[in-house]
Amino acid sequence: MVAALARKIPIPEQAAPERPLRFLTCGSVDDGKSTLIGRLLWDTGSLKADQRAAILSGGEPDFARALDGLEAEREQGITIDVAWRYFSSDHRTFIVADTPGHVQYTRNMATGASSADAAVILVDARLGVLEQTRRHTSIVALMGVATAIFAVNKMDLVGYSARRFAEIKAELDRLALSLGLREALVLPLAALTGENLATRAASLDWFAGPTLLEALEAVDAAADLSGAPLRFPVQRVARPDAFFRGYQGTIAAGTVRPGDVVAAGGHRAKIARIVAFGGDLAEAKAGDAVTLTLDRAIDLARGDLVSSSDNPPRPTSVVEADLVALDGAGIQPGRRYIVQCGGTAVGAFATVVDALDLASGRRESARALAVNGIGRARLALDAPTQLDLYADNRTTGSFILVDTLANATVAAGMVRAIDADDATRKGAGRITLVLLDGDADGLVLPDGARIIGMDRDEAERRLAGLWGDGI
Repeated sequence: MVAALARKIPIPEQAAPERPLRFLTCGSVDDGKSTLIGRLLWDTGSLKADQRAAILSGGEPDFARALDGLEAEREQGITIDVAWRYFSSDHRTFIVADTPGHVQYTRNMATGASSADAAVILVDARLGVLEQTRRHTSIVALMGVATAIFAVNKMDLVGYSARRFAEIKAELDRLALSLGLREALVLPLAALTGENLATRAASLDWFAGPTLLEALEAVDAAADLSGAPLRFPVQRVARPDAFFRGYQGTIAAGTVRPGDVVAAGGHRAKIARIVAFGGDLAEAKAGDAVTLTLDRAIDLARGDLVSSSDNPPRPTSVVEADLVALDGAGIQPGRRYIVQCGGTAVGAFATVVDALDLASGRRESARALAVNGIGRARLALDAPTQLDLYADNRTTGSFILVDTLANATVAAGMVRAIDADDATRKGAGRITLVLLDGDADGLVLPDGARIIGMDRDEAERRLAGLWGDGI
């Protein structure tokens, strides 16, 4: 199976699909992410004259200057914010996100991974696999990035040692397997000198696999969701006059045509028009930003969802989700949060179930998540909400968690399981077992009152009595 993970990726014979491949670079601090992208832009002829001059302005080439846009980044020689760049090769076009390696900027790395088709995870050949390497790889896997390319960088500083590469590759193969990455490749390179980036190098002639550019050219883009059930989150209601009411947004999944019957706001209606900048459309697919009008007046607002009438997401008040804690406060027991999915916001309590141990790769029982921690939580929502599994739809299956007291984004979440039947239960999502401050367990009732001072067994018995079969 390890051999399958590290198989050679074939070079495409034909031009690649029209949609650019979106990928990110990530990894630990000073692994050479910005230098790699800058050198790749240089080798593919994607830099303008002034950018090339800036790279050479210090005497020795500094390829990271093509990415470091903030003054603080240039002063410290680090990446802080996500830098997006567009470039192309003879076979394909790309959009790359250069993400920071520092632990405190993990939230920026997660932002880059959220829309990526592939990830280039850098590893310093001298240092090997570090904790931040494992953290970023775990986030890549959680975010559903289909392809991971591990780039063992700075091979020139270890004498292009095939033995050292083999040691690191074995550890990365085990990491990829443990996280369930479907497609993973490990390759050696030297970003500063350009060896094995866009061209093969005699110094690495012992490696029979592709160059980094060849591997990127062969990556399959994200699955086409145009054939999936319709999901259209409303971002804005357009009401320019008394005769027009349109619902604006980007189609997250599916295809829509005038005359299609859709579900919206608890009602059924037909699509009357699909309005775009150039005029009305006969059809719109996933990824298209459009304005939809309906054949009847329905009260929809930002955050509502227009979906397939025969396959809408069922409202749920209880979900299980993987969380990446992004704020210093982490995820604490008994705290109240807001689940924000697109334009939808609903109150919730989060009960942490487990946390991922980055050193061992095992999930261990936990009650809280520290900043930059990764774990599973059960969310009890204040009201039934339409959500999809993240594996089915990255847009309607993801959310951010906002602390109601600090008004800060504390976590990114990916829905893994939905209790679709709980919305029909009396009080679903409003009576839930929670962990309160300290060691006490308790219940939260519909009016927000807490019952505390009981152990977990008693709390669960009380919950079963209030809500039938419990949570």
